[in-house]
Parts: sequence; C-alpha cells; structure tokens
Amino acid sequence: MPPDEATEDVPWLSPSQLENWAALMALISILPPAIDAQLKRDAGMNSYEYHVLVRLAASDQGMRPMSDLAVLAQGSPSRLSHAVARLERDGYVRRVACSEAGRRTAAVLTEEGRKKLEASAPGHVREARRLVVDALTPEQLSALGEAARAVVEAIDPEAADMIPPGRNA
Repeated sequence: MPPDEATEDVPWLSPSQLENWAALMALISILPPAIDAQLKRDAGMNSYEYHVLVRLAASDQGMRPMSDLAVLAQGSPSRLSHAVARLERDGYVRRVACSEAGRRTAAVLTEEGRKKLEASAPGHVREARRLVVDALTPEQLSALGEAARAVVEAIDPEAADMIPPGRNA
C-alpha cells in the first residue's frame, strides 16, 4: 500500500502479524456460533443464557443483582433483561426485589434452572473440548489463555479481573 499523508504514520502489520490477526478473526467469527449451535440444539438455549445460569449458580444462594449480573455475564443491561425474561419464561430464573444497595432487582436461579444447567453442562464441556481444548496441546491452550487475558485486559480491565488466573493445564 503506497503511503500518503493519511496513512504514512500508520504502523501497518507485518506479514506474520497479518497472518496471526487473520487467524484470530477467523477464530472469533467461527467459535461463538459453533458453541451457540451446540447449546441451542442440545439445551434449547443460547450461550449467553447458559453463561447467565453459570454466573447465578456460582453466586451465593444462586442470586445476583441484575446490574452485577450484567457485568459478570458481559452483556448490556438490556441484553441481560431479555435473556432473563426468556429464562424466567422457561422457569429457570425468577426476579425478586433486592434490598442490597437500595431498590434493585435480582435474578435468582430456580431449582429447575439448576437442574437445566447440570443437564446442559456435559454437552457443553464435550463441545468445548472438541472444538478447543483437545485441538490444542497443553502448551498451546495455556498460551491461548494468556493471550486472551492480555487482550481482555487491554479492552476492559474490569472484565479481565473476572477471569480466573491461568494455571498450567
């Protein structure tokens, strides 16, 4: 690409960097729909809804204020509200008033939701293994995790704080 006034100070990617960038773009374009497809087919929910159930199950008493849950589930309050409405309709979650930090609404994982999560987890784990974990060596998986943490940190340090620290596989 010939330099001009608008592009002469652009730090263009080297051929190697461009190849790795293209591989990353392919990964983030292809992996989420593949995970979504498995969860929709086997569990009748999308990966965001599954992630909401996981975050509720990991909390004290299966309950989190909606605003906190939106941050943990990495979605907007609007997206979370729509997901919780679907999960409520299916009986997996219910909303309750939450006195913590003023008047707020919390999402609570129901017993039916816990059962759904427990029934859905094995298929999800098998698919995560098939698509990522077993496709990589332990060293590659560790490097991928470290790289992902670094990118998340550059984009959103608050979200990076929610990622468990890396361990050798």
